[in-house]
Amino acid sequence: MSEASVSTPAPARPAHGLSSFASRYGALIALAVLIFFNLIFTPNFATLQTLNVNLTQVAAIVIVAVGMTLVIATGGIDLSVGSLMAIAGALAPMIFMGTLFPVGTIWLAVTLAIALALIAATLFGAFNGWLIARFGIQPIVATLVLFIAGRGIAQVMTNGNLQSFKVPEFQWIGLGRVFGLPVQVVLMVILVALAAWILQRTVFGRQLLAIGGNEKAAVLSGVPVNRVKIAVYAISGFLSGIAGLVVIAINSSSDANVVGLGMELDAIAAVAVGGTLLTGGRASVLGTLLGALTIQLVTYTLLANGVPDAAALVVQAAIILVAVWLQQAGRQA
Repeated sequence: MSEASVSTPAPARPAHGLSSFASRYGALIALAVLIFFNLIFTPNFATLQTLNVNLTQVAAIVIVAVGMTLVIATGGIDLSVGSLMAIAGALAPMIFMGTLFPVGTIWLAVTLAIALALIAATLFGAFNGWLIARFGIQPIVATLVLFIAGRGIAQVMTNGNLQSFKVPEFQWIGLGRVFGLPVQVVLMVILVALAAWILQRTVFGRQLLAIGGNEKAAVLSGVPVNRVKIAVYAISGFLSGIAGLVVIAINSSSDANVVGLGMELDAIAAVAVGGTLLTGGRASVLGTLLGALTIQLVTYTLLANGVPDAAALVVQAAIILVAVWLQQAGRQA
């Protein structure tokens, strides 16, 4: 599992190889066990249709979780991602359907819809970062503002009404295929790879990890802490906007009341299960991908074997608890 980290010097501790290994590779091990179990006990698991269903369902979560990984790596949290999905999902149809203003061709309308929706989500994300950087507001409080108000904005924009549409030029991002793969899955892979490269190979990646590892030391080292924080939350907003567009494209409709609902919890769960420290300073985007796949496959496995959906939620909560425990054990290793 690819991982990037920045840590401050600490006294030597006795090595606890097993707990450290489990904290780093637990998601990969769990995913392998789930795949092995399903290959034996779940009918029709080893089919392209099953693979397609699971990847399609997890793609939006991973896209949001990539942004959440970067935010958490700085020691922050972003509760507004679901609401920003709703805002982007509400704004785009209003543009390509001509509700806000008339647009000439459908391709121009779709291009403007996607661009303006993503710009709006990015600016709202940057607003979160500005509140945190400029006023020193705790991230959980700052992002709670748009967690509440953001969905209200989306509902006001649409008067709380469902926006149904059939626009293939737009829906390609959710229903189209590239070399036989769903577009959103290809997009998910590209974004995961790009974020992993940023964390491991760029100055910006090292800076955001330094902030999460020790913000005071980062300031003394000349890291532009405020700018990095604003940028990280802007990226989280941008990725939330992409996920919102993907979701409404798949559903052929946009409902501000439900788009992105609970997504912040799904994204945080994927990050935690994937091994990223929730206290910041270490991040694994590939781990986040594996964490999201693990949670998705747990749900699929339980439902495919007749376990009620409510029980699946309990199992997911237990997985998150184990992941956090392994993180603590790994930190003491």
